Amino acid sequence: MYSPNSPVYEGATLLFAIRPGVLVPYEYTGYKDEILASKTTAWFGLSLMLSPVYDVKGPDVVKFLNSICVNDFSNLGDKGIRHAVICNEKGQILTDGVVIKIAEDTFRTYWLNPPIDYLVKTSGMDVVGEDITGKEYFIQIAGEKSLEILEKACECDLHDIKFATHRMAKMGNKDIRIIRLGMTGNLAYEVHGPIEDFDEVYQRIWEAGKSFGAKKLGFRAYCMSHTEGGFPNIHIHYPLPWFESDEGRYAVDGGLSAYLKGRPDLAWYNMNRRLMGSVGDDLDVRFVTPYDVGWGHLVKFNHEFPGRKALEKIAQNPPRTVVTLEWNADDIAAVYATQFRGREVEPCERIDAEPLDQYYLDNTAGGVFIYRADWVMANGKKVGISTGRICSYYYNRMISLGFIDRQYAEVGKELTLIWGTPGTPQKEIRVKVARYPYIDLVRNEHRDVETIPRYRK
Repeated sequence: MYSPNSPVYEGATLLFAIRPGVLVPYEYTGYKDEILASKTTAWFGLSLMLSPVYDVKGPDVVKFLNSICVNDFSNLGDKGIRHAVICNEKGQILTDGVVIKIAEDTFRTYWLNPPIDYLVKTSGMDVVGEDITGKEYFIQIAGEKSLEILEKACECDLHDIKFATHRMAKMGNKDIRIIRLGMTGNLAYEVHGPIEDFDEVYQRIWEAGKSFGAKKLGFRAYCMSHTEGGFPNIHIHYPLPWFESDEGRYAVDGGLSAYLKGRPDLAWYNMNRRLMGSVGDDLDVRFVTPYDVGWGHLVKFNHEFPGRKALEKIAQNPPRTVVTLEWNADDIAAVYATQFRGREVEPCERIDAEPLDQYYLDNTAGGVFIYRADWVMANGKKVGISTGRICSYYYNRMISLGFIDRQYAEVGKELTLIWGTPGTPQKEIRVKVARYPYIDLVRNEHRDVETIPRYRK
């Protein structure tokens, strides 16, 4: 992570102990102010400095990646990116993340570890893996001015970087890798490089950003973009079945669960989870397949991979799909009002406690990670779940993602959500199927950067 004197801490008003001895900026100017910056200027985020980063290399590396992912890596070039998805034998997402090619027979992965390390060790193929988490910095810059800011910091033209591609560049005398990717939905980039260069690179980008009115993004606000941007995300919208997948490929050498139990630092999110929301303890409905979250196009049935048989069957008639849900303002207010009905009325769970439903509690030994999911109903029948609720301050709406039966996925469809973990008072909240993705700015993949001024010395 960062050094104690890092420019990251400049302007931070709240710090958060992400683990013992490691403090990250939780807020700078306030989460509302920070998250809105991507709509007009840009924000700088460092939350993904915590990403698991894992390199795989060797003569069999493409064969190996094809054997574990639903994707096909046969034609991934030196500038390309894959959104890689690894499933268990039921077709449920075990993890997903980004894969890029960084050298001949060498690929760098983000968020695929620890399952990928287990799969490397049990593959029998000519590949080796290396966990390099913490050795690479990871700066996100998202928003309408992000390209102009990066070009000013690099003092060069970066217009050639197309969506979902990457290339090397120079920032001063430092080598950096720029990736055109982000979670806000609109124009966004990432800057990567060796951790020892972090402070200097970050400072240069921040100095360039200040002239455009950019904001630093605290850890609290980071996860608020994914629901609005239409990016279902691990740990925000669904937990991962790491301890429920000891079948087939994952039953080797004692199984994936045994591997993870021996590495509790890597399996923390799933060893210390607390399930909240009206779905209660039903874990299986919380797990998702690529078709549930709108990623069926990533699944290629031209190779063998864990979960292929299950996904072939699901693909014939996917039961769920992803939508945005708009929550009824009057019903939200009614839930909130239960806090003030007197001692004779037990209040509902707080709907105003956090601006989003994904958070961490440190009130037990080691802390717990909260996963909330609520039932979505149609005519008294359960038709799916709602997750990743946020307050969208740009649109002045409360929204969430719904993984619901396809027949109810029509925009404008009125449904009902059950608010309240079993054992607490529950209330019905009207929700309406809305556009997906919810953000209606020009998306990164469609942004014509030729309309953006080029850097001039």
